[in-house]
This record gives sequence, structure tokens and C-alpha cells, in this order.
Amino acid sequence: MTNMIKKNFDAPDEIRSFDKGKVEVVRLGDIEAIRVTNQPGWSWSECVKSVHGTDSCQVSHLIHVISGRLVVRMDDGSEAEFGPGDIGLVPPGHDAWVVGNEPFMSIDFPDCCTEGRS
Repeated sequence: MTNMIKKNFDAPDEIRSFDKGKVEVVRLGDIEAIRVTNQPGWSWSECVKSVHGTDSCQVSHLIHVISGRLVVRMDDGSEAEFGPGDIGLVPPGHDAWVVGNEPFMSIDFPDCCTEGRS
């Protein structure tokens, strides 16, 4: 039997900071939910790539955008811009960057859609 879990981003389990951004992590059993805040000028390739050591982000993301705008470019060259209210599924193999002067904030369920997850 699975128990109900209730948490709040105002009291995250973990905060990860990086150049021009941060993520606040809450753990719901084996699922992580993260609130992402990236400042204007943030890009994965400039601010996070060196930490992961890959040419592009290899994490899948299920996102709901709260504020700001983000462009995601897949390794195949296709791209989309996400803004407030958008929901998106972004598979591994992408770069991303904040567009404009407003911070980008989203709720993200990383690796929620990989094999073995239900």
C-alpha cells in the first residue's frame, strides 16, 4: 500500500545552486519534484554543462512553466519556446536557455518518463 505524501517547496529536501540558477528538490517516495529558477542569461551549455560532462542534457523532463520563457533545442536541431502555462515533455539530448529579462520558473519532474517508471 502506498501512503499519501504531502510536501511544500517552501521547505525543500534539498537546494542545488549553480551559475544563474537553482533547483529546490522535494522527494515524494522515489519521485523527485523540483522547482527550477533560472535567471536571465542562463543556458544549460554555459551554466550546467561542465558539471554533467556531456555535450547536451541527458535527462528527460516533464515541465510546467510558472513564469518566464525558455527555448529548448534538441540535438536534432528542432526547438520550441516554452512560456507561462505551457506543459512539456523534453527527452534527453537537448540544450536550453532563458529568453528575455524575466527569470524562468518551472516545476519539473526529471527522469519521470524513463523506462522502468510508471
